[in-house]
Amino acid sequence: MKNININNFNLSMGILIDVRSKEEYLKKHINGSINIPYNELIFNHNKYLNKNNKYYLICQNGVKSKKATNILSIYGYDVTNINR
Repeated sequence: MKNININNFNLSMGILIDVRSKEEYLKKHINGSINIPYNELIFNHNKYLNKNNKYYLICQNGVKSKKATNILSIYGYDVTNINR
């Protein structure tokens, strides 16, 4: 699984997806990020993702984004987990 520290990330690197719930996302998020809740992303990845793009996943404490990164990489997507 690929990881990167939040301090080494900028939006020009790829698409930033916040996998928290909509409620958590609305409380606080990184400007420029897209909110796709974990279950929605995992079960409908082909609706949201394109295998030609690079994605960075983030959540509050890293648990959901790590799980999502592992699963989506198995499906063949270029995904990197962001550590806070």
